[in-house]
Amino acid sequence: MIVRLLTEGQYEVSEEVRDRLNELDNSAIEALDRDDEAELDARLDQMWKLVQTEGTRLADEDLRPSDVVIPPADLTLEETRQLFSGDGLIPDLPGGSD
Repeated sequence: MIVRLLTEGQYEVSEEVRDRLNELDNSAIEALDRDDEAELDARLDQMWKLVQTEGTRLADEDLRPSDVVIPPADLTLEETRQLFSGDGLIPDLPGGSD
């Protein structure tokens, strides 16, 4: 799965990382639904760190489409809300363990 960290670049992540991102995504959705900006920011920070530490950074010239775009934690609740689909940032992909 290809993950774009908005404003930073793209990373390729394993299925295991995708599953962990999905768990954090679910928590982020709950925080967004409660308008809990501090909790949302914490979840987005965790998602970024997970991708940065366990993903493989792709070259800037690599133009593969991203499966997921994760915004930075410094966006407002409304800006973040616009980026989330009804299912969150992490889509239910075939083979996922939701």
